[in-house]
Amino acid sequence: MKYAWLSLGAAVITMGLKAVGYLLTDSVGLLSDALESGINLAAAFTALTALHISAQPPDEDHAYGHQKVEYLSSGVEGGLIALAAISIAVMAIQRLLNPQPIDHLGLGLFISAAASAINLGTALILIRVGRRRRSIALEAGGQHLMTDVWTSAGVMIGVSAVGLTGWQVLDPLIALAVAGWIGFNGYKILKRSALGLIDTALPEQQIAAIHDVLERNCISKIEYHALRTRQAGARSFISMHIQVPGSWSIQEGHDLLETIEREIRAVIPAATVFTHIEPLEDLRSWNDQHLDRDAENGQPLSS
Repeated sequence: MKYAWLSLGAAVITMGLKAVGYLLTDSVGLLSDALESGINLAAAFTALTALHISAQPPDEDHAYGHQKVEYLSSGVEGGLIALAAISIAVMAIQRLLNPQPIDHLGLGLFISAAASAINLGTALILIRVGRRRRSIALEAGGQHLMTDVWTSAGVMIGVSAVGLTGWQVLDPLIALAVAGWIGFNGYKILKRSALGLIDTALPEQQIAAIHDVLERNCISKIEYHALRTRQAGARSFISMHIQVPGSWSIQEGHDLLETIEREIRAVIPAATVFTHIEPLEDLRSWNDQHLDRDAENGQPLSS
């Protein structure tokens, strides 16, 4: 939560600085930069709310926790970024058709550079903490701020070029380029959020690590199947069926499952592992590899 508050405070400061820079220069490029900082403020507030909800413990209505709300937060952020890109593009086209001179260039650039320095420091912190804590809301906020840093750099270069050459058309052209870059990053954040909401599997590297654990333990007439994975915010959910000889005792099967679950949790951070044991000789053990067992057996699913 403290890092979300850091993001919120940085957004307020940088938005104010960049707004002053625009008012001094009347540059549509700097205006586009200020508008993106406004989006940062809205996104930071959304992330703060989402992190507060996701931190709540599981309850009767949400037995698996509240972590998925982070995907909603990052989805809102991606949508706001896309909206900002459209707004910037519209203003840039209007200025392209009606070029305007830029005033107080040096002071405006200095203010924008100071705001970018604040964003850079905050972005690096959020990205590092987001990856360490497996928080998509914090990481998306950090990536958004890093995009803002690169955007500001492009705007400052473009505005400086206007001052050096006197070509007013460069200002709206730079703003259009900024709009395209912002829109692309908004799309990436939206895509990642959508994949999380539809229960996309864990990354291939983590699935390979799970297979390594299973291959190491499933030897000598021990099989496994129906491996399923998904991620909800910082938590990973993993389930599988383990087939052992029917002559095994309950204790022997339980000991094996405990070992497998412990080793998977050791290689997959914040993992919740569900295992189901089956007798290897029972033909029914081979008929439940799909999500809908009734459909697999040719029986209609219940409504």
